[in-house]
Amino acid sequence: MTIKYRQTDMTIRFNNTNSTQSKYRAIDLFAGIGGIRLGFEQAFGETIEFVFSSEIDKYAQITYNANFGELPSGDITQIDEKDIPPHDIILAGFPCQAFSIAGHRKGFEDTRGTLFFEVARIAAYHKPRIIFLENVKGFVNHDKGNTFRVVKETLEEMGYKVFTQVLNAKDFGVPQNRERIYIVAFLGNDIEFEFPNTIEHTLKVGDILEDNVDEKYTISDKLWTGHQRRKIEHKAKGNGFGYSIFNENSSYTSTISARYYKDGSEILIEQKGQNPRKLTPREAGKLQGFPNNFNIKVSDVQAYKQFGNSVSVPVISAISKNISKIIKNGK
Repeated sequence: MTIKYRQTDMTIRFNNTNSTQSKYRAIDLFAGIGGIRLGFEQAFGETIEFVFSSEIDKYAQITYNANFGELPSGDITQIDEKDIPPHDIILAGFPCQAFSIAGHRKGFEDTRGTLFFEVARIAAYHKPRIIFLENVKGFVNHDKGNTFRVVKETLEEMGYKVFTQVLNAKDFGVPQNRERIYIVAFLGNDIEFEFPNTIEHTLKVGDILEDNVDEKYTISDKLWTGHQRRKIEHKAKGNGFGYSIFNENSSYTSTISARYYKDGSEILIEQKGQNPRKLTPREAGKLQGFPNNFNIKVSDVQAYKQFGNSVSVPVISAISKNISKIIKNGK
């Protein structure tokens, strides 16, 4: 497939509309369960309209549909960019992959064979006003910094001004130590964007814990013994790996991951007089800033994977509020 950049009017303007339009059209790529979408909806309110979403995982599709009334399209690599509706904003928490022809400095061409290429080809055709990307903190240094460089240069080659920053969920009112890199790209060069300031920490771990938790979340004697043994072994080797335990007074937990369903070792909750327990799926969601009314229609295993793979919603909301201020002011 050959993608050619579409020539567009580079004045600050949305697709077929001006900056005073009532709704901004958005698409949600690699959507997961919609954490990025949820943050943007919180910030933009009724002024944002989602016209397309894509997610390949069938269980994540179930959760997304249960909460947004929209079943995402499947594999984005099989969807022609011409079949995607016109839009003003692209959201994408794309997976981090090395570029096979890294270092050749071919910009857009260097992204072929990666999932970022799917974002790039859609953006090259539709020229949305804003591209919002989220990834793990290590993305900056991935493949000796080449991955990040190619992504940034590709966006700039298409006419975008790129802003990046690593933010931590614990600095935005969420009791979780979770660092992620956020990339905000605006079409045109006359934009000055600032990422949000941190806010006073308002929650501790106890604030996201449920009162009456089923005993099935308490880890077995065998698993607890194994956790303790492995921690001793790791300590003897001089590294800090092993389980992490928290209680209601802890300021924040470690980072929840998609593997949490396996043994819960990265975040165990202290229980007096018995073995520690795992977070419940609802608590895992609250740790990521999802509201209590967010529908969980899948098994515990799938829910843990989904929340671990998702984003810290309050961080997304804070960033998108700053984006909203810029575009609503017509800048």
